[in-house]
Amino acid sequence: MEIFLNKRVIRQIQLSVADAIEDGEIDALREDLVSVFSDDDIEEIERRIDSGDFYEFISEILDEWSGEDMDELMELLETQLADADVELKYTAPETDDEEEEVEDEDETEEELIVDDADEEEL
Repeated sequence: MEIFLNKRVIRQIQLSVADAIEDGEIDALREDLVSVFSDDDIEEIERRIDSGDFYEFISEILDEWSGEDMDELMELLETQLADADVELKYTAPETDDEEEEVEDEDETEEELIVDDADEEEL
C-alpha cells in the first residue's frame, strides 16, 4: 500500500513539529499527524498493525521521537509504516502521471524532429 503526502500536508506537519518542539507538548502534533491520513488509510493501517489502533500507533512513534527535528520523526513514521507494508511517498500520484505525460510529449517531439531530418535527406 502507498500513501502520498503532498507539499501542503508536509508543511502542516513542519509547523506542527515546530510548535511541539517550542512548547514541549505533543498532543496537537499527534492530532495533526492523525489528521494527515484519510479514514480509508487509517482503516487499512489498523488492519496491518499489531495494536489495531492508529492513534496508539502514532503515540508510540511520538514516544520514540527525541523531539528534536522533523526528519527524525518522519523517518520513524516511515519505518513503522514500512513494517506494516505501507510505503509513505511525498508526491501526489497526479504529479507523477503529469510528469510521465510531459516526458512522452518530449519523446514525440524528438521523434518528429528526427522524422523531419530523415525526410530532408530524401
